[in-house]
Formats: sequence, structure tokens, C-alpha cells
Amino acid sequence: MPALLELQQALRAQLLGEAPPPDEESALRLAIYRNTCLSTLVNALRLSFPAVQRLVGAEFFDASARAFIRRQPPASAWLNDYGGGFAGFLSGFVPAATLPYLADVARLEWTVNRALHAEDASGLDLARLALLAESARARVSFTAHPGLSLLRLEFPADAIWRAVLDQDAAAMAAIDLASGPVHLLIERDASGVQVRRLNVARWQFTARLCAGEPLYAALDDRADADISAWLAEHLSSGRFIAFDLRAPPTGATRE
Repeated sequence: MPALLELQQALRAQLLGEAPPPDEESALRLAIYRNTCLSTLVNALRLSFPAVQRLVGAEFFDASARAFIRRQPPASAWLNDYGGGFAGFLSGFVPAATLPYLADVARLEWTVNRALHAEDASGLDLARLALLAESARARVSFTAHPGLSLLRLEFPADAIWRAVLDQDAAAMAAIDLASGPVHLLIERDASGVQVRRLNVARWQFTARLCAGEPLYAALDDRADADISAWLAEHLSSGRFIAFDLRAPPTGATRE
């Protein structure tokens, strides 16, 4: 008698069309289950990538979604987590080759989706920072809010995304595809998910903080007024939820 894992693997192969069912009766039953399963997964992708669907149309989207599902079936039953590989799939999907910006729009939509479903977390208690000795503050390393992400995209996907969802034909016609790359900050606040463009310096500084680099490394001798103001905005906006202290830089005097 086959083990449970073997049965599950066989059913998965049959659902995805990788193996034939054992008999005609099983094939009929499986066809119903397969259609229901695929429809559920396609709808999950449709909810996560509404702008992508509008850009390519429902028929093209469904076909590409089904091709993606066969190549990358879900690894869990939590459908909000399904679709992380869709942008990468679209970048190599030959029928979408005439839309080189499509994968970037999908990357943005997936990041927006992740921000929307991220866990709630309270912002950093600034009073704890204020208690640190002056000599220790440069060694602070932050933990980013789970709803905060950064993206660097080759195409102006944020402008495309907004124009498509707003059904703004004039805005869509005004987009210059050669105006990229764009550096984006995506976060969830009290009013919903926000997508903001940053200049390169602010984006790089924020990326280093989100990667856990201590302040002395992230600042990198660039403690100008703009970066200092940007750090203050990060802290006041609750973009970081915790901190710890890293070792001092090589050659520095320990406390």
C-alpha cells in the first residue's frame, strides 16, 4: 500500500496534468476537482495582481496564471502567500515579451500585497533611544516594520500601476517607459498601503538601515541635513519597531 506522501505526490501530479489518472472514472472526478483547484488559484492571483490583469486582459491573464500554477504550485494552503514568484515567471514568459514593464508592475503589486497582509507592529519607543549614551547612538541597528519594503525597478511601474487602477488613459499615455529606474518605498499606514518614490541617496540609506546596518555604517560620512531629516521621519513614522547595538567600528574606542 503506498504511503501518504506517495499518494499526495500522485494526486498533485494528476491535478497539474503531469500524470494521467488511473482510470476513466477517476479522470472524470479529478477533472472537476482540477477545475475547482485551478479556478481558486487563478482567482487568488487575480486578487493580488489587479493591474497586471487590466494590462493584459482577463483571457491572457488566466492563461499566464494557469501556466504559472503548473510551474510553481502553492506550497501551503494560505493563499495570501501564493504569488511571490509570479513576477519572475512573467519576466521569462515568452507571450509577455512585448510588455517588458509587466514584471515590474507585478513586483510592485506583490509588494503592495505583502504590505497589506503584514503583521501589525508598534513603532519603536523613541524614549528608549533617548536614554542611550551619545557614544552608543551611532551603533544602533534597527528592525524594520514588517509592512515596510523597498524596490528598485527598471520601469516606472508605480506610475503605470496608478494609471491602470485609476483607469486614467491620459496618465497612462504620458508615461515615459525610459524614465526609470525608480526607487520605491512601500509601507502600510493608518490610511492603507502607500507607495512613495525616493531619490537614490534616501533609498540607499533606508535600504542599509532595513538590512540591519548600524547607523555609523549607513550614514557612511553622509550625515547631511537631508539624511538626518529622513532618519527623523523614519522614526516618527514608526517604520522601525526595535533596535539593538552593534559592535563599534574597527579602531573605535569601546565604552
